[in-house]
Amino acid sequence: MSAMIARVLGEGFRVFFLSAGLYGLFAGGAWGLWLTTQIGLIPYEAPTYAMSPPMWHAHEMIFGYATAALGGFFLTAVPNWTGTPQARAHYIMVTAGLWLAGRIAMWFSGALSPGLVAVIDLAFVPILAAKIATQLIRRPKPQNMIFLLLLSYIWVANLLTHLEWMGVTGGTLNTGLRAGLFALCSMIAILGARITPAFTRNAMKRAGEPESAWPVSVGAFDKAGMIVALLLPLSVLIFGLSPVAGGTALILGILQILRMVRWRARWAMRQPILIALHLGLGMLALGLILWGLAVLGFGNEIGALHVLGIGCVGGMTLAVMSRAALGHSGRALVAPPPMAVAYGLMAAAAVCRWVGSTFDQGYLTAMLVSDGLWISAIVLYLFAMWPALTGPRLAS
Repeated sequence: MSAMIARVLGEGFRVFFLSAGLYGLFAGGAWGLWLTTQIGLIPYEAPTYAMSPPMWHAHEMIFGYATAALGGFFLTAVPNWTGTPQARAHYIMVTAGLWLAGRIAMWFSGALSPGLVAVIDLAFVPILAAKIATQLIRRPKPQNMIFLLLLSYIWVANLLTHLEWMGVTGGTLNTGLRAGLFALCSMIAILGARITPAFTRNAMKRAGEPESAWPVSVGAFDKAGMIVALLLPLSVLIFGLSPVAGGTALILGILQILRMVRWRARWAMRQPILIALHLGLGMLALGLILWGLAVLGFGNEIGALHVLGIGCVGGMTLAVMSRAALGHSGRALVAPPPMAVAYGLMAAAAVCRWVGSTFDQGYLTAMLVSDGLWISAIVLYLFAMWPALTGPRLAS
C-alpha cells in the first residue's frame, strides 16, 4: 500500500487523473442525490455549501473536476515539450493538496467565510501555472506559452464567481462560469488540433496505410482556429451573453468542423482510443454552434453548455487521461473494453442532457439519466485505468 501511495503522489498524471476520476464520481453523485430530492424520491436536506446546488455543481465540474485533469496533463506534457525534468514529488503533493483544499472549502462553504473560501479555491491554478512557466521559459515557443494565457482566463473566471458570492459584485457569477467553461473548450480546440491528427497519423503509419491516406491539417484553418479560440473566453469575460460572444463561438465551431474534415475520423473508428478524441472534438464543434445560435435566439443555451461541458470537456478528459495513463505507465495504447464503453456513455450523457434541456417534458428525468450515464462512465474509467494510475510502470 505504501508503495502504491508513493507512486500515485510521485507523478502528476497519476495523482491528478485519479483525483479527477474520484472527484467526478463524488460530484456527480452529489448532484444526482440533489436531483432525486427535486422529484420527491428522497427528502430534501440543506447542503453544507453556501451557494445553490446548481451553482455548486456547475462550479465544481468546471473548476474542480476539469482543473484536476488539466493539472495532470500539464505536469506530464510540459516536461516532454521542453526537455525539463518532471516535477518533484513534494511539489506534486503540495499542488494536489491545494486542489483538494479548494474542493473541501467549496463543500463546507456554508460554515466558512466567502473570502476564505475564495482564497483557498483560487490558490491552485497560480501555483500550477508558475511551475509550467518555469519549464516553458526554457523553450518559450508561442504555441505553448498561450496555455499560460488560457490558465489566466480560468483563474479570472473563477475569481468572478467568488466575487459575486462574496457580495463584491453583482451579475459576475454566470459570466465566470461560462468563461471558465469556454477557456477549457479553447484549450481543447488548440490541443486537439495537435494531438488528434498526429495520433491518428501515427496509428495509420503503424498499420501500413499509405501516406496519401494520412490526416491532413490545413495551416490557415489551424492558425485561425487558434486565434478565435483565444478570443472566445475573452469575449465572454468582456461581453457576456452577447452577439459578439455568440458569433465568436459560431466561427470557432465552423472552423473546428473545417479542420476535422481531413483528419480521417472514419479510419479512427477502428480504435476506440482514437475515435474518442475525434468524438470529443466533434462535440466541441456541435456545442459551439448550438451555443452561438442559442445566444442569437435560436435554441436552448443551457442545453448547448452541457454539450460542451459533458460531451466536449467530459469526453476529451476521459480520452486524454486514459491515453496518457496507458502510455506513461508503459502499457499499450489500446483502450480496455470498459474504457471504450465509457467513451460512448459520456457522449450519450451529453446528448441526453441536451434533449432534456431542449424539450420541456421529462426535464428532471433526463437530467437524472444523464447524471447516471456520467457516473457510469467515470466508474468504468476508474476501473479500467486503476492499474495504470496506481500500479508500477511496465517494462518496455
